[in-house]
Amino acid sequence: MSVTYFLNPQVSLAETDDGAVLLHERTGGYWQLNTTGLAVLRSLTSGATIEQAARALASEHALPVARAHDDVVAVLASLRSADLLRENR
Repeated sequence: MSVTYFLNPQVSLAETDDGAVLLHERTGGYWQLNTTGLAVLRSLTSGATIEQAARALASEHALPVARAHDDVVAVLASLRSADLLRENR
């Protein structure tokens, strides 16, 4: 079964020149994503798997795929732990 990700409906996203700002409307917490974090978020919420997002990140930034994979997993873990991103199974 594949996992898909979506932005928590209680989260507002505003893109900036340097990435994005996310506001959790229930908690009042806000987070800033750099352009790489925003690219990962966009990729995952567009239906990409972690592996696909990592390959895209590696290609865009000339990184080893293993390093990009670790970065995608770290961004995903941060977004999920803050209840900004949720998953469908």
